[in-house]
Order: sequence, then structure tokens, then C-alpha cells
Amino acid sequence: MKLANRVQNLKPSATLAITAKAKALKAEGIDVIGFGAGEPDFDTPDNVKDEAINAINEGFTKYTVVGGTDELKDAIIATLKRDHNLSYERSEILVSCGAKHTIYNITQALFEAGDEVIIPAPYWVSYPDQIMLTGATPVILQTEESNKFKIDPEELRKCINSNTSAIILNYPSNPTGTTYSEDELRVIVDICLENGMTIISDEIYEKILYGDNVHVPVAALSKEARESTILVNGVSKSYSMTGWRIGYAAGDKEVISAMSKLQGQSTSNPTSISQMATIEALNGPQGFINERAQEFHRRKNYIVTRLNSIDGFSCFDPLGAFYVFPSISGFIGKEFNGKKISGSIDFTEFLLEEAKVAVVPGIAFGKEDYLRISYATSMKNIEEGMDRIERAVKQLT
Repeated sequence: MKLANRVQNLKPSATLAITAKAKALKAEGIDVIGFGAGEPDFDTPDNVKDEAINAINEGFTKYTVVGGTDELKDAIIATLKRDHNLSYERSEILVSCGAKHTIYNITQALFEAGDEVIIPAPYWVSYPDQIMLTGATPVILQTEESNKFKIDPEELRKCINSNTSAIILNYPSNPTGTTYSEDELRVIVDICLENGMTIISDEIYEKILYGDNVHVPVAALSKEARESTILVNGVSKSYSMTGWRIGYAAGDKEVISAMSKLQGQSTSNPTSISQMATIEALNGPQGFINERAQEFHRRKNYIVTRLNSIDGFSCFDPLGAFYVFPSISGFIGKEFNGKKISGSIDFTEFLLEEAKVAVVPGIAFGKEDYLRISYATSMKNIEEGMDRIERAVKQLT
């Protein structure tokens, strides 16, 4: 059979591939510590699980409307109002099967051949491929560790031309953990608005922030910003509901309607049981979110300190999310058992083989000579994993 051109150059998700490889090794009895998955190790809150069980017992197991129930849309609307004083109507909300599905729907609804979409790098691994699936062109805007991996406004201007349709923002960032102050965000957003660009704002990590950092949604900056922004969020990270697969978009009702038509011809509604659980998550107690963010903060401090104490690593101190993105440039060119470390793929293979630690190569995020390490795992695993990495890299010559 002949494969369609659109999938010929499509790359598998690097994060999912690393996680799958680590799980396969564990299934063989090999003791692997996995730092690959962007998945909180905390359990879904009991009240949320109980609501899902109630939904099953009450027979809420049938199809729902394609874009999510009115009750769930109302819970999302109330959340955006409560947290950010943003006002939306039901016609401006679409619930999908996770934030990844949400972004896929957005790209399919908005872009086609001839369009260019700016993606700051390091980026989440799926952004460029989802853009390419539409026939549009991803334009990679590199950011630098020396600028805390933040967009340089002048570099942004250089990427914009008559074909530029949109930009994808993700803050706090996967993989770097950087984020923006309101003033920094305004500068970037104003440039986009001046050029008539759509802003896809992926804010899935908004509740995992450290220190004095405060999350400001793009849509909250101004009326014009709200009209030009499709806000993306969900319950996977903040509520430890990765497997429940609920994400949502908030934005222009015509775009939302187009996305709903696409969803109606692909997945139909998100799982009915997960929708009921999400209503409880959004409407129920919220205090545990800050408690878990504090635990992530503790883990972050430990892992950054450990990495920066190991010769060869240089690690930016994240402002949010639950990843570190250390530079491995100090190891490039070194060898072990005759095998040379030429880049991030070589280094991740070395760590998996010699340290039995699974991390994700930076090249998957558009930044060579870096790694992504998820600290959404226990302190016990983090401590043991750092010990293994430190012992392994001492063998490089």
C-alpha cells in the first residue's frame, strides 16, 4: 500500500517513544528510571474519581454533543472568569480529547499550504508536525538560554512576512520551564497584533509556577488580544488527569464552530465519563494544586542544584512547569567504549544504556546539545537518577 505524502515525513512523538522504550525495558526486568514522561506522579484527586464512578453508575456512558456538554462548558467558563476575569460564551468553547487534540483541531481549521506559522524553539515536539500536516510551513524562531529561552522581539519581527498567519506560544514552557511577565508578553503580543496574526496560546502549565511568577493569559491583555487568540488549556497537568484526555479551546466562535465540525468527523465527543470528572475537577476544591506545585518546586530546586554540580552540565533554573532543559555541550565530543557523543541523541542513548536513565534528546524540541528531564516523579527516583547520571558521565573521556 502507498502511504499518503502527509505522513511520509511525520515523526513519531519523541517523548512517547522514550517513555515506551523505558516501559519495555522495565517489563524485561531492567531497572530503568524514566525522566521522559510529562505526566505528574500524583494521583487524580479522589473527589474527581468518585464523580467518574458516579457517572458510570448513573449510566452517563453514552454519546454527548460533539464539543462537550453545556455543564462542562459552563464549568470552563466559570474557571476562566474566576482565575483570570475572562468572559466567554458556550459558543466560544470546544472540549476535545486532550490539549494535543485541541491544537490539532486549531491547526486543521486555520492553516493550509502557503501559510507560515512561527514556533519558538525549544518547542513542544508536536507543534511543527501538526503544522506540516496542514500543508503550512512551520517557521522556527530560536531562543537562547542566555535570554532565559524567551522570545527576542526583534528576532520575532525578522520572522514575519506576508505569509505569516500565526504564532504558537507555550508558557510556562515545555521543555524549558520559562514563562513571561505581563510586560514581556505585551511586547510580543503587540507585534503579533500589528501584523494581523492569530495567537495560539498553549497555557496547559499555567498553575505550575515558582516564586513570584504569575500567569497572565494572552486573552486577558486587551480586547484585541482576546479576539485574536485561541486559548488552549486542559486538566491533564494541574489535576493529574493525563489519561482522562480532556482539553479545551476558548476563542472566536467561528473558529470554534469550524473545529467542532472537524471533531464531529473525527473523534466525536470526548469521553462522557471524563467530562463529568472534569466538571468536578474545575468546580471542586482547588487547594491541592498549590500544594503540588510546591512539591514540584522542591524537586526542581534539587535537580537544578545537582545538575549544575556535575561537570559538563549547565542547567537553566525553570520558572514553571516540571521540566529542566540542561545544556550538555560540555559532553559533546567525548567518548565511552569507542563511541563518540556527537549530539543529544547519542547522549540520551548513552544514559539509557549505561545509567539506565531515560531522558528526551533536545533535538526533538528543536534545540541540539540539550536534554529534557521531567521531574514529575518521586524524589526517590530523582535522587537515584541523578546519582546514576553523575556516575555515568564520569566514565566519558
